[in-house]
Amino acid sequence: MPTTYEPIATTTLGSAAASVSFTSISGSYTDLVLITSAKLTSGSDDAIVRVNSDSAGNYSQTILSGTGSSAVSARGSNATKMFLDSYGWVDSTNFNVSIAHFMNYSNTTTYKTMLARGNNASSGVDAIVNLWRSTSAITSIQVLANSSTFTSGSTFTLYGIKAA
Repeated sequence: MPTTYEPIATTTLGSAAASVSFTSISGSYTDLVLITSAKLTSGSDDAIVRVNSDSAGNYSQTILSGTGSSAVSARGSNATKMFLDSYGWVDSTNFNVSIAHFMNYSNTTTYKTMLARGNNASSGVDAIVNLWRSTSAITSIQVLANSSTFTSGSTFTLYGIKAA
């Protein structure tokens, strides 16, 4: 079986940082996959994504979350970010693992969809559909703690999916 996931870049934080960026992303893959294992220096917060430095209200999302005792759904539009997690947020106690799939990221005729799954053993799990309303190819991805900082040891890996 051919290998289809090709590692593009990995960042493991040696000290606390508010964000991690992947830049100059080649358009030679069909899709991208971002895997994070992150923890905060204090408190709890959502991990968010912005593409191509776009912080305008060009994003929307549908969120499904569960805590083990309740389920929640939410919808947002004209947002300034995409979400990697919601109830499965990043905190200072447990590492949150999130997986995000960017489909057709280099296509210049369609809006871009990111499917994200996040989980945190102490708070909950999420399945999120994000949309970036732009036909531009994604050439950079920034991962941020919404209003906090990621701790040392947090890892962020970007993979490209090769055409079969």
